[in-house]
Amino acid sequence: MRIKFITILIAFCVVSAGTAFGNGLSLNNVGIKALGMGGAYIGVADDYSATYWNPAGLTQIKGAQIGLFTMDIMPTATYKYDAAGIDAQTDAMHYIGPSLMGYMPVLEGDLALGLGIYLPSGLGAKWNGDDLTALSGGPGAATPGKSFEWETRLGAYHFAPSVAYKINDMFSVGAALNVSYAFLEIKQPRDLLMQDSSGAIVPGQDRAVDSQYEEDGSGIGFGGTIGVMIKPHDKVNIGLTFRTENTVAMTGTAKLDAFKAYGKEETDYERDLSWPMWFGGGIAVELMEDLIVALDLQYSQWSATQDEIATTYDKWGELMTPEQAAIVLHWEDAMQIRFGIQYGVNEDLTLRAGYYNDPAPAPDETLNILFPSITNNAFTLGGSYNFGQFGVDVGLEYLMGEDRAVTASGHNMPGTHGMNMFVWALGINYFFGK
Repeated sequence: MRIKFITILIAFCVVSAGTAFGNGLSLNNVGIKALGMGGAYIGVADDYSATYWNPAGLTQIKGAQIGLFTMDIMPTATYKYDAAGIDAQTDAMHYIGPSLMGYMPVLEGDLALGLGIYLPSGLGAKWNGDDLTALSGGPGAATPGKSFEWETRLGAYHFAPSVAYKINDMFSVGAALNVSYAFLEIKQPRDLLMQDSSGAIVPGQDRAVDSQYEEDGSGIGFGGTIGVMIKPHDKVNIGLTFRTENTVAMTGTAKLDAFKAYGKEETDYERDLSWPMWFGGGIAVELMEDLIVALDLQYSQWSATQDEIATTYDKWGELMTPEQAAIVLHWEDAMQIRFGIQYGVNEDLTLRAGYYNDPAPAPDETLNILFPSITNNAFTLGGSYNFGQFGVDVGLEYLMGEDRAVTASGHNMPGTHGMNMFVWALGINYFFGK
C-alpha cells in the first residue's frame, strides 16, 4: 500500500507543479478544511494541511491520504483620487492555484511523513491604464495623459516534505522543509528623473512621467517550519508553530523604454526577496461531542523583510542610483486573530465556519496600487462529505476590506484605496485502506 501511495503522490506532484501559477493576491489559507475554519487551524491540524499549519499534527491522522485542491481568488480593488479626477477599478481577474498534499504513517502513527505542494502567499493587481492617465500628466510631462500598463504579480509555490513524531499521548513534534519557487512580474510607468524609487507616481508634480517599465524574474529559496502539538486533556489541543524567514535569490530581466536612447533598454537584474518569519499559537477545544471551537494568534515579522528591497541592474548602474533602484515598502509587523468552529453532523458530513482579522502591513507613506495592502475582515464557510474512500471538501471566503484614505507622503499614492475579495475552494481526497 505504501509503494502505491508514494507512486500516486509523486505522479500528482509532477502534474500539479507543471500547471501551477500564482494566485496574485495574499493567500491566507492553505487547505480547504482550514479555510472553512477561518485559518484557526494550528491547534486542530488533523488533515494533510498540517504540513503547512503545524507539522506535529500529522500524528493525529489515521491512515494514509492524499488530497488535490484548488482555490479561485476573485479580487476587486479600487482607487479614487478626486484631485486628479481618478476613479479606477482593477480588471476582473481569476487567480487559480492548484495544490497537492499527502500523508503516510510509518510506525503505527508514532512517526509520520507528509508532503505538500501549495501556494502560501502572493500579491498583485492589474489596472486599466486608460483609467490612470492623470498619473502620467502634469506640468513638465513629456507625454501628458498617456496610457501605461499597471500590473504586478508576486507569488511563491512551496514544495514541503515534512515529518512528525508522537513522543507520548500528550506531546507531538514535527518539522517541514520549505523549498520555495517565487516569481515577480511588474509593469508600471517610471519617471525619467527616477525620483520615486517605489514607482508610486504623485499627480501634479513637475516630473516627466512617460516611460514604460517592465520586469519578470524568479528564484529559489529555502526555509523551515517547526511545530508542537500538546494535548493536556482529551478535549483540548494546543498548537505552536514557527516558520523561518525564507529568502529567495531572484534573477530576471527588466526593460525601460527611456533607456533605449542609451542602447540599454533591457538588462538583467538581481534581487533578494524574502518572506517573513511567522509564529502562531492556537487552541482547539471540543465543547461537546463533535463540536470543536478554535482560536489562533498568528504573527508575521514583515518589518525585517519588506523594508527597502535593493535591486542590482547589470547595465543601468550609471543611469540609476541604488536608492532609485530600490523598492521602498517599510511594511510593519502584523498580528492576525482567527476564530473557527467545526461540527460533525454525522459520520460523513462535517460543517465549518470562521472569521479572522487581517491587518494591512503597509504604512500610509508607502501605500500604492501595485502592492495593495488593505485591512480585511474575513468570513468563511466550509464543509466536507465522505463517500467511502473518497471525500469532497468545499469552502467559501469573503474578505471585506476597509477603505484607506491617505494624503501625499513619502512614496505613496494619495487617495482612497479599497479592496474586496471572494474565494471559492474545492478539494478531492482519497483515503488509502479505508
